[in-house]
Amino acid sequence: MKRLFGALAVLGVVLLLAAPTSAQTKTLTGETITKTATIEAINLGTRELTLKGPDGNYVTLVAAPEVKRFDALKVGDTITAKYYENLVIRLKLPGEKDVDTATTGAAPAAGAKPGATVAEQRTITVTITQIDPKVPSITFKGPNNWTYSSRVEDKKALAKVKVGDKLDLTWTQAVLVGVEPASKK
Repeated sequence: MKRLFGALAVLGVVLLLAAPTSAQTKTLTGETITKTATIEAINLGTRELTLKGPDGNYVTLVAAPEVKRFDALKVGDTITAKYYENLVIRLKLPGEKDVDTATTGAAPAAGAKPGATVAEQRTITVTITQIDPKVPSITFKGPNNWTYSSRVEDKKALAKVKVGDKLDLTWTQAVLVGVEPASKK
């Protein structure tokens, strides 16, 4: 999430070049990160998996009770996790109500192999509380005393916004986890 807000401060301020008569939206797509590990040990009683990464590092994870088909996992199976994130920034029109919502969802993978997709989406309204053209930087305030400040690279875009402007930030994070059986040698 910090990466997303960094992207907001560096890239998203360009969005605010909109005329005040219409709301404008900009989507900032984050990078997709893929990690792969091999199952080295399984403790069915505690639902612990010991995974070995490609660099030889070991990590032990506990599978939540919601993880179905845990008993189908085998030592030697390869787990691949793909993480995706994006941020949608929307300049609010004057008089629009503030928002603060969060939704989550999970869906099992189709077929016989264990796997799932888990996603979370959060939307909040933030207010620009400070602009420092000398640094240059911008500061936002949102619900529950949330504040965020960041350096901004585009001074021209920063010059076109003002303290008091409101934005809706919607960030989405999703993880897709798949399992491939151990290769037979």
